[in-house]
Amino acid sequence: MSLTHIDEQGHARMVDVSAKPATRREATAEAWVHMANSTRIAIEANLLVKGDALGVARIAGIMAAKRVDELIPLCHSLPLAEVRVEFEFTEDALRIQASAATLAQTGVEMEALTAASIAALTVYDMAKAIDKRMVVDGIKLLKKTGGKSGDFEWDRSE
Repeated sequence: MSLTHIDEQGHARMVDVSAKPATRREATAEAWVHMANSTRIAIEANLLVKGDALGVARIAGIMAAKRVDELIPLCHSLPLAEVRVEFEFTEDALRIQASAATLAQTGVEMEALTAASIAALTVYDMAKAIDKRMVVDGIKLLKKTGGKSGDFEWDRSE
């Protein structure tokens, strides 16, 4: 397997996707913010001084997905059909799941990963005044569909 972002001389390049058909492509990613139980309670009750952490994080994730081509070198600009950012609390963490969809010639994995990452960092920023021990981790692609390279789904048993 060769790296598609490297040319024959070893220079970085943007991959030419013009020969690929435009198909529906979707991706889902997740990120985790581990926090104190008291921080979780404050976020759920919307008691943070900075405001609604989940509402702001949702918007930040969506905005980040829309700007991936400006943030990550060599990423294509994609017409996003949908971006979703969802939250689920556990006792000591917040799971953020972000999904993106497009009808295009290349996939939306980076858009979903970026949305999950930026949403997690936004929660961290909004709650850091009350919890200095928060940890953002577990950023990974969970699923992708569409395109010639085949579908992918994370096997949680691995």
